[in-house]
Amino acid sequence: MKKLAIALSILATLSTPAIAAGDAEAGKTKAIICSACHGVDGNSMIDMYPKIAGQQETYLKKQLHDLRQAAHTGGKEGRNEPLMSPMAAGLSDQDIEDLSAFYAAQSLTVTEVKDVPALGEQLYKGGDTVRGITACIACHGPNGKGSEAAGFPAIAGQHANYIKIQLTKFHDSTRNNDLNGMMQDVAKKLTSEDIEALAKYVASIK
Repeated sequence: MKKLAIALSILATLSTPAIAAGDAEAGKTKAIICSACHGVDGNSMIDMYPKIAGQQETYLKKQLHDLRQAAHTGGKEGRNEPLMSPMAAGLSDQDIEDLSAFYAAQSLTVTEVKDVPALGEQLYKGGDTVRGITACIACHGPNGKGSEAAGFPAIAGQHANYIKIQLTKFHDSTRNNDLNGMMQDVAKKLTSEDIEALAKYVASIK
């Protein structure tokens, strides 16, 4: 029985196509179609679409896998986004590896944000113990760089409008591919004023 198990294990390994590590150069070519929304180097000029330049490679891979899964399950699983899920539907695992490697290797461009409400910094750094709101700094760090090992994305310098849209989706649970529902738990306690302030503060972090 033990020998059979070993043999089956070897056979499975041999019959499963190997996925090579991400190739940024190959990803650059594949990313041409993505540039309309995300910019040539991942620095989107349209504030409803995220800047993905310099984002953690593992986080990018997770999002692309989740978006593809939503496309394949009619939105029942993964991350369902009307615009992005169809784009991810035809991606192979290797495409996802290559695209993630390319965008992770790019440099984020941060634009100046004016009139950042003090509430944004207060919530980001200290949360609100009375309302049970955890400080964003706990997961995303003082500089908004997140933690690749823990799966927390970099958010510093992101478009304020994109942050606002995503926080609202987490608040409404229309986006639910967050680890253990952590973002939904925090966002559902935020008011529209909180979300507006946080979005502007996050966008201002350099």
